[in-house]
Order: sequence, then structure tokens, then C-alpha cells
Amino acid sequence: MDIHFKVATTQDCTIIAEMVVQLTTEICRTTNAKHFNIDVKSTRERCRDLLEDGHYFAIIGTLNHQPVAVATMTETYALYAGGKIGVIQEFYVSNELRSQQVGALLIGQVKDFGRKRDWTCIELCTPPLPEFERTLSFYQRNGLTPVGGRKMRQSLI
Repeated sequence: MDIHFKVATTQDCTIIAEMVVQLTTEICRTTNAKHFNIDVKSTRERCRDLLEDGHYFAIIGTLNHQPVAVATMTETYALYAGGKIGVIQEFYVSNELRSQQVGALLIGQVKDFGRKRDWTCIELCTPPLPEFERTLSFYQRNGLTPVGGRKMRQSLI
């Protein structure tokens, strides 16, 4: 399988938005709950703004010129982690390519990107639900370690 990866630009916002909407739709379907209320148009515009800001990044994987995977990341800082870190915000591989090493290749791309930006580590959050045990196992097989805690959110808008 010949997957090509690239760091996204603002011209890739539609591709990123479409895959992030697929991801969030899948999460909602899997958990039978409406966790997200996003659409491609507003997500595309938000993506463009965030990429232009310079602290949000994405890596897109394509197969035969078709997008099949995406990882979006933010760059932030944490004293406990020794400084600058990367946080994977969204991570998606097309359903038909899962369990074919595409996700592992994408994680590798994220790690390489982070090393070039002098991140001390990468972090992500995955739901602590039985439906996501395969996801958790995938991340662990690819070098990420559970560190505890739960993601919490309160809307400010």
C-alpha cells in the first residue's frame, strides 16, 4: 500500500473538515450520543482560521490521490511535560483501511513532525468507554501510554 503523507495547508481545509465530520459522526453513532454539533462548512472555515494562526497543524494521508487519513494537532506548553508539547486533537483513518497499518504510519508522521518542532511529547484523549478499547489498544501498540485523568469540557460560547 502506497500511502502518501503531507503537512496540510489552508488549501486542504475541506479535506480535513470532511474527515473530522466523519470522525465525529462515527463517535456519536458508536456512543449513541450527540457529543458534537459540527458541519463541513463551518468546520472548514474554523480549520482555515486555526491553520493560519500557526499553532494548529494537520497531516493528511492519501492513497491513489484520495484522502484516507488525517491527524490534527495543536502546539501548546506544559510545565509537567518539560515545555512545548503536541496534542493530537483529531485522528481519523478511513474505516476500510483500519488494521492495515495506516494509523501506525500516521502516528509515525505525527511523531516526526513533533520532533522537528522540538515537542517534548505528544498527548491525546480517547473516550474511557468500552466501545473505544480497540482505539486505546491501537494507541498503546504505537507507543502512547495512558497517564490518567479524564477529558472535561465546559462551553464558553
